[in-house]
Amino acid sequence: MTHENKGHEMKTLVGCCQMLDAQGFTTQFKVNHAGLQSLASQKMYGANDVKIVNFYRFEGDSDPQDNSILYAIETMEGEKGTLSDAYGVYADPMIMDFVKRVEDCSKKVNKDECL
Repeated sequence: MTHENKGHEMKTLVGCCQMLDAQGFTTQFKVNHAGLQSLASQKMYGANDVKIVNFYRFEGDSDPQDNSILYAIETMEGEKGTLSDAYGVYADPMIMDFVKRVEDCSKKVNKDECL
């Protein structure tokens, strides 16, 4: 895959998920009233137990309801995975609250990754 093609593919949610999966972010997470749950191990994590390594926003071409955000998360135990949500008006309030409580959240800008 050429550098140019890689950048084009990374602009989609699916392409970004594939890139993160290749980097070891293989677990899917979900947020519930108890905190962040790994769908692989079923373990629960609090906001202090995880760091958001990176995040990526995607906008739908024709519909604002298609806006989404993908978080790359690593737990203190080393489990790595992703959490996705709608972005903006349609965001899940539980996910937004959890993400706001995570103290270690950074956006790494790398032109070779999804933007």
